[in-house]
Amino acid sequence: MKKYPSKEKAMQILKEAEKCNPGAWVRHSRVTAHCAQKIAEACDGLDPDKAYVLGLLHDIGRKFGFRQLGHISDGYTYMMSLGYTDVAKVCLTHSFHNKSLDDYVGKFDTSDEELNLIKTNLQKAVFDDYDRLIQLCDSLAGTEDVMHIEDRMNDIKMRYGNYPQEKWDANIRLKTYFEEKAGRNIYNIVGAMVWND
Repeated sequence: MKKYPSKEKAMQILKEAEKCNPGAWVRHSRVTAHCAQKIAEACDGLDPDKAYVLGLLHDIGRKFGFRQLGHISDGYTYMMSLGYTDVAKVCLTHSFHNKSLDDYVGKFDTSDEELNLIKTNLQKAVFDDYDRLIQLCDSLAGTEDVMHIEDRMNDIKMRYGNYPQEKWDANIRLKTYFEEKAGRNIYNIVGAMVWND
């Protein structure tokens, strides 16, 4: 079985999720997908369709309501239940650049069981360029359009009251990493989002 859905199926999954929990997270997911596809197109060894799907569904745990850390375990569990292990992995890894819960910005609103699931699977995860790509794109994607990475991180810092320096530095390193892979400025690669709705 394929470890991630087709683009069409992923869009359907997101639309169904939006009915359960409408909100800005859906548009943020679409901007993330746009960025991931564009960067994958510019880099050797990355599949643009897979990158798009992973970006589109990285926050799919938000389908189950307004949760902060809880959306990580919800997304992971949901995607594992559908057999989409690559998506489940990105649901888990997109918030943890350094594989540490210290990276998380937001409330720890999980049960002990959910927290253990996150910790255990995060430690087992072997990060690849898709994990790194979605971490970067999550940090480029606002709710309406692509943002400068510093503006996006400052926006999160303002909303949540903090943003760990290690996570900030990790995002800047990811930006540099993908710029070097693509041989171009990241903002030239992703351009502006064009909405079709």
